[in-house]
Amino acid sequence: MRDHDGRSVGLAIFGMQSRALRERLGMTQAELAGHIGYSESLVRMVERGERRPRPDYVERVDKALQAQGVLVAATPFLRQDRYPPWFIEYVETEANAVSLYSYSTHVLHGLLQTEEYARAVLSAHCPTLDDEEIEHRVAARLDRQALLARKPAPTLGFVLEEWVLRRPIGGRAALKAQLLHLLECAAMRNLAIQVMPTACETHAGFDGPLTLLETPESRRLAYVEGQAGSEFVTEGAKVGVLEQRYGIIRAQALTTEDSARLIECLAGEL
Repeated sequence: MRDHDGRSVGLAIFGMQSRALRERLGMTQAELAGHIGYSESLVRMVERGERRPRPDYVERVDKALQAQGVLVAATPFLRQDRYPPWFIEYVETEANAVSLYSYSTHVLHGLLQTEEYARAVLSAHCPTLDDEEIEHRVAARLDRQALLARKPAPTLGFVLEEWVLRRPIGGRAALKAQLLHLLECAAMRNLAIQVMPTACETHAGFDGPLTLLETPESRRLAYVEGQAGSEFVTEGAKVGVLEQRYGIIRAQALTTEDSARLIECLAGEL
């Protein structure tokens, strides 16, 4: 469940309770951080409902704030939050999509990532995620891939920049396994993979990655990401522009057959 800001309601309530208990004791965030052995920035994010706290964090905060087990009792509900709060709306829409088309510029789309590749991507997250959180997010990302084999089958299309296929994320062995996985995905009848060759001097995708989705109600949406956050685009005219842009990107990319041959060749070089 999410509030109007897209945050998890469970995380938001936990954060507000923690803050209320801390302020009742006249304790600052910095002082609480010193008592529990965690950073002040983490305390701040948890109180804002922006970060899922680890069980150890909850236990220490409960003791430091004299909550008598109230905060610990909320731990099972916090574990239900499988995705960052800002990403939950997208995941819900993606899981029910009739069609999805994506253009990737830096890393592969999460629906195409192997476990090892996903773990390497998430391990590079800044600010750094702890090991438990990384494994939590890897599992959640792999679960999203149920969409690929869902019935009725959605229509899926991915355009990938060639340099994404050349960057050895996770190491050469991980990249080779990832490329072979892409070939397996490309063999699916409901899924198309195209590569935008680096040799292409100009194309319509210079504004960055994008994802287009169609809901069961025939509603068409777009989702765009950037350094400072992400957003859904719902206004018809704006979605239309992105659909037009994606159509040109697909036309400028290699065909699915030529893309498969390139991916196979890159895998053979590793």
